[in-house]
Amino acid sequence: MANIDFSAEIRALRATYDSIERVSDVDALKEDIAELSERAGEPDLWDDPSAAQKITSKLSHKQSELERLNKLASRIDDLEVLVELGQDEDDADSMGEAAAELESIKKALKELEVVTLLSGEYDEREAVVSIRAGAGGVDAADFAEMLMRMYLRWAERHGYPTTVMDTSYAEEAGLKSATFEVKAPYAFGTLSVEAGTHRLVRISPFDNQGRRQTSFAAVEVIPLIEQTDSIEIPDNEIRVDVFRSSGPGGQSVNTTDSAVRLTHIPTGTVVSMQNEKSQLQNRAAAMRVLQSRLLLLKKEQEDAEKKALAGDVKASWGDQMRSYVLNPYQMVKDLRTEHEVGNTSAVFDGEIDDFIDAGIRWRTDNRNADKS
Repeated sequence: MANIDFSAEIRALRATYDSIERVSDVDALKEDIAELSERAGEPDLWDDPSAAQKITSKLSHKQSELERLNKLASRIDDLEVLVELGQDEDDADSMGEAAAELESIKKALKELEVVTLLSGEYDEREAVVSIRAGAGGVDAADFAEMLMRMYLRWAERHGYPTTVMDTSYAEEAGLKSATFEVKAPYAFGTLSVEAGTHRLVRISPFDNQGRRQTSFAAVEVIPLIEQTDSIEIPDNEIRVDVFRSSGPGGQSVNTTDSAVRLTHIPTGTVVSMQNEKSQLQNRAAAMRVLQSRLLLLKKEQEDAEKKALAGDVKASWGDQMRSYVLNPYQMVKDLRTEHEVGNTSAVFDGEIDDFIDAGIRWRTDNRNADKS
């Protein structure tokens, strides 16, 4: 404690905070909160539950972001006061508390600084993580289950809600594949650096001869693309044609031009309706069908986009991004960032923040290099 230059440390904290505050654009953040609060207070907000949920969720996320910034600023101010009192009164306990708080604020600033690097189009979204066993037989299936637990424990440590959407169990042990959601702001931007092939080296618990086994698992991370229950179609995107209904003859033959054909110009989707007795009814029915078809088309396009964002992860030799070695020594090493730790148990228990932070900084550096 005696060696800590608190004045210099606090100046450094304030400089880092000011940099984060500029990148976060606090004024714009406050404007967004004011606008969203006004919309959230409208009496007809919940007439459209889907839209209302998006507004209230976005408002909550923005408020949390601002609160986090304000809280850190207050903690730096309080630390300065604590140091002054401790020094004035020569209070060792206060100075010890100040030293601990200094390290805690440094860690919080580091985490917040990393979030400011998440500026991709989908980085703010929640994430869908898929893990599948690769080469390595039963060891690979067991490794896939170990990775799933690692990410779920990581989310639990941060208080992020998760929902397991699908699990396919292997015959002997472990998982063939699993998919789960991480429901937190910036979950996609944060976890997307975990996408790739992970490699495990250990003495196989499934080999009765106790041989060392190398196995692989693939991790894919995609953004949770927002779904809507209906789709709005501007009038200028629709061509309406009316024609005479056809029929087998007799009294039910419609002799007026009541049948309707709707053409969605951007996609070329065509819907015809002639079952109703009036043109107005046929048009309404055709519009419902057209909306359904366009919604289905939209979802198909979103699925294709998700697949493109997830990339092609092979889960085999030659393309691994991280190695987990349990034998003959213990080491987890990211092959992109060179970040490594020796406590493999802690990593598998969800302590992967340093790997994620290093990955985000590595990705940002690469993007900046590509731009220059």
